[in-house]
Amino acid sequence: MERMLRGIAGAMILISLLLSYYVHPGWLWFTAFIGLNLLQSAFTNWCLMMTILKKFGLR
Repeated sequence: MERMLRGIAGAMILISLLLSYYVHPGWLWFTAFIGLNLLQSAFTNWCLMMTILKKFGLR
C-alpha cells in the first residue's frame, strides 16, 4: 500500500510539473497541495489517498 501511495504521489507531482511547464504555471498549486498532504500525513499518520485506495480494495 505504501509503495503504491509513493508511486501515485510521485507521478502526480511529475504530471503537475509538466502541466505547469507546458500548459499554465497555476498547476504549481497542485504540486504544493500534494506536498502539503504528504507533510500532513507525516504528522497525523492519515492520508486521503490511502483511504481511497482502501475503498478500491488495495491492502
